[in-house]
Amino acid sequence: MHYYSLGRLPHKRHTQFRKENGELYHEELFSTEGFSDKYSLLYYCHPPTQIIQVGHPYSVAPETIHDKQLKHRCLNGFQVRPDVDFLKSRKQVLVNSDCIISLAAPLNGSADYFFKNADADEVYFVHEGSGTLKTMYGNLKFGYGDYLVIPRGTTYQFEFDTHDNRLLIVESFSAIDTPNRYRNEFGQLLEHSPFCERDIRKPSDLETHDIKGDFLVYIKKQDMMYPYHYKFHPFGVVGWDGYVYPYAFSIHDFEPITGRVHQPPPVHQTFQARGFVICSFVPRLYDYHPLAIPAPYNHSNIDSDEVLYYVDGDFMSRKHVEKGMITLHPGGIPHGPHPGTVEKSIGKKETLELAVMIDTFKPLLMTKCAEKIESPDYYLSWVEE
Repeated sequence: MHYYSLGRLPHKRHTQFRKENGELYHEELFSTEGFSDKYSLLYYCHPPTQIIQVGHPYSVAPETIHDKQLKHRCLNGFQVRPDVDFLKSRKQVLVNSDCIISLAAPLNGSADYFFKNADADEVYFVHEGSGTLKTMYGNLKFGYGDYLVIPRGTTYQFEFDTHDNRLLIVESFSAIDTPNRYRNEFGQLLEHSPFCERDIRKPSDLETHDIKGDFLVYIKKQDMMYPYHYKFHPFGVVGWDGYVYPYAFSIHDFEPITGRVHQPPPVHQTFQARGFVICSFVPRLYDYHPLAIPAPYNHSNIDSDEVLYYVDGDFMSRKHVEKGMITLHPGGIPHGPHPGTVEKSIGKKETLELAVMIDTFKPLLMTKCAEKIESPDYYLSWVEE
């Protein structure tokens, strides 16, 4: 991301910055990779270090299935039951050492507590619902189709407008960023990038909560959840600046790259991390070579697992697709369009599909939660009827 600031700041960093009553504001450096990568500086009404109680931690480690069965999988994501509690609603379904993919159907936000993921950057994809992401950096309004990118260590709350919410969540143990090939040496998104800085929504409405009390913050670290009680409200920030902050980007603002013949999945890439990428499939015109086959060709993804999360529209290469469905095509065996869809695609002018793809370069393991929502016969769907 590029430089941004919000609220009140001193003229120079690491210098005296005082309240009207003469007391000092308290500066915090929020940095990545020690002091050698991106960072932001935040200024608090009170020190962000005052812990008054630490509760007993509990495990949130994924319960994985090690069945060693190499086959295509299909999960019915909307079968994940809604939960009143925001954190408990997060159900891990696919995991490896680089990322955790979860589904959530929270009925409520987290008004009674705050959350901080100290292990991973997070990407929320909002499939259904709308509301406000509240953080110490300010507020972000969100709605259908938004990606919310939250840097690790950010304290936040979700506030939903309704009880009908569906989220896809990706936790990354490395930094989430825009693709290198779409940025110049200064970090600016290039002219041929499928989106630009204007499409990225940054925090606004910085609400400074100068409040003393007992504020519960759940901190996730190494598969454990730690309940911490702080003396002052976590959102007691009067101003901040830097390169680290949460932001929103709508899948509807992704501009598809098309060609005379079928374009490979990298043209859909939206985010990168160590060990995986996130791509956006959006409505677009089909290929315009007179003999073009719009449907994708069969593909052996030898060194990656491909995950597709179906959002909306008519997915031309698949049959019997439902909203919220997740397919896993593991590395080592080919996959491709379902029978009949290749011929059916010829002559079509456009597709209205909307989907999120996650390609990982290490195998993904299913969880016990995923097993409960799996369609066991999906691997047979390529057999001619």
